[in-house]
Amino acid sequence: MTVVVEMVSDLVCPWCWLGLRRIEAARALVPEVDVQMIFRPFELDPTIPAAGIDYKEYMKEKFGGSDESRERSGSMRQALIDYGEAEGIPYHFDRITRRPNSFDAHRVVRWAQGQAKGVQAKEALFKAFFEDGRDIGDHQVLVDVAREIDLDATIVADLLKTDADVQTVREEAESFRQMGVSGVPTYIANRAVAVQGAETAEKLAKFLKHAAAQLPQERPAGDT
Repeated sequence: MTVVVEMVSDLVCPWCWLGLRRIEAARALVPEVDVQMIFRPFELDPTIPAAGIDYKEYMKEKFGGSDESRERSGSMRQALIDYGEAEGIPYHFDRITRRPNSFDAHRVVRWAQGQAKGVQAKEALFKAFFEDGRDIGDHQVLVDVAREIDLDATIVADLLKTDADVQTVREEAESFRQMGVSGVPTYIANRAVAVQGAETAEKLAKFLKHAAAQLPQERPAGDT
């Protein structure tokens, strides 16, 4: 039996890149559990305009401009950098100049999943934003990322000009908010058990084993 894990995350969430690496490591720790990963969209701030906004101004408004606020923000960044080093993630927050709207990036992930490239898309987009400081709300950047993971860049460029999957992605994101998801990453296994936060690989492995234990047991052939 397969454990279907829906990872609800945002591509501008640094903890979500950490969470992606850790859930992949967790899968390796429990090879006896057949895990199917599905990536679900979530926007931490859907009010961001399509063109994005200045990153420093956004962070100042979000955390405040006081010395205490800057210290708190700096401590969180350093913690992420330290955690990232342990997972092979090179966070370069100093390279980020725009806080993008991540909606279209979620559309690209959806299309990539249709080509069995969901993990590659998530990794490439996280890298583009957090390591390279690229604006993943910009369509040309999204097309370039699509090309990097061997998606048809021409098709992606054409789709981004349309409303393809806009309603689907919007409804999908809203459905998880209605389910009570308020922070990411959140992992939901078989719509039965869930865990929130970028937990360690060991804890996520226990989560996967627990989810597998909830599955109905297959009867041996010949049983009635």
